[in-house]
Amino acid sequence: MTASERPAGGGLRIRARLRALYHGTSRTAVRFRLAVLVVDLAIIAFFIAAPLLRGDRLVFYVIDYVVAALLGADLLARALAYSDIKDWLKRPIVWVDLFILATLLFPAWLFNLGFLRVIRLWTLVNSEFFWRTVGRRYDDTRVEDTAKAVTALVTFVFVATGFVYTSFMGRYDGISGWVDALYFTVTSLTTTGYGDILLPGVWGRIVSIVIMLVGVTLFVRLGQTLLRPHKVRYPCDQCGLFLHDPDAVHCKACGNLLCIPDDGR
Repeated sequence: MTASERPAGGGLRIRARLRALYHGTSRTAVRFRLAVLVVDLAIIAFFIAAPLLRGDRLVFYVIDYVVAALLGADLLARALAYSDIKDWLKRPIVWVDLFILATLLFPAWLFNLGFLRVIRLWTLVNSEFFWRTVGRRYDDTRVEDTAKAVTALVTFVFVATGFVYTSFMGRYDGISGWVDALYFTVTSLTTTGYGDILLPGVWGRIVSIVIMLVGVTLFVRLGQTLLRPHKVRYPCDQCGLFLHDPDAVHCKACGNLLCIPDDGR
């Protein structure tokens, strides 16, 4: 083996190892992914608490760059673990994480967009990585659908709160802190409308309208997920119908005989 071949072989071994850790089913792989998820949750907690930590710039920047290093290392490892990096880059979730990384690397310039970092919570719960590790038993079930609906609602609340905070803090007396922004977002989202905080101007009315419309939509989606009849996901090999009643013997669309496995859920 020549000297030029050794690094390539070493690179292939590293990629194979990362692929086994990120996509494998061994106990070591599961433990590794659990550790990664714990780090992800800690990062999300920092994103949520960032407005409160902003007062102490030194502490904030230290934590910010540590989080950036962790997120950057995780993204690099995921890219190497993926079979085709070009295909990996086509995934929208990857670009969301890359944008979040940019806000961490350049906090002085992109801090006003830092509220978008909470989208990391949505990308985490909507990733197969999460359900393969923590929610394997509940993958492709109502639990997954409900968790995703709740996460979408919570993520929107924090994103909208961050937007109101960065856009109106210091420019309007009604928004004097992050809690005021959260309070306004929740009262608008639930269409309660106490009227004690009103965003000024046309721009403020547009923001209020968007929060109400999107909030109601997410609430409806969550309600539908909780109340609709339980279905199991099993594709019919004749017509392709994916959702069936748990005790279905025949496909409702084409009458094809089904053999839905019962795993005791």
